[in-house]
Amino acid sequence: MEKVPSRMHPRMKREQKTVEYMIGIYCRDYHLTKGKLCDECHELVEYARLRLENCPFQENKTTCGNCPIHCYKPKMREKIRDIMRYAGPRMIWHHPFLAIRHMIDGLRKEPGSKQKK
Repeated sequence: MEKVPSRMHPRMKREQKTVEYMIGIYCRDYHLTKGKLCDECHELVEYARLRLENCPFQENKTTCGNCPIHCYKPKMREKIRDIMRYAGPRMIWHHPFLAIRHMIDGLRKEPGSKQKK
């Protein structure tokens, strides 16, 4: 996997690593690659990285699936949704720490929503 830019918040770096690993699991199993991403999956990793770098919520964001702003283009959104549907359950075996943190992040409140005091 490629290095995540250092200017990103640690929360966003972790999110990027999680997405990269999910894409890697999917690519390995569906495109039968070994240790390297195919061109299509590499393009998706780069696209996801760009989306995360430009996310208006940054470290306060929930997971992308629960976000009120869908910044992925429809075609890319469908691809990443298929990948997460497949790789998400498998992450617990391959990368348990990232899988658990991703589940916890998914419980976060929607960014910008009013919380009761």
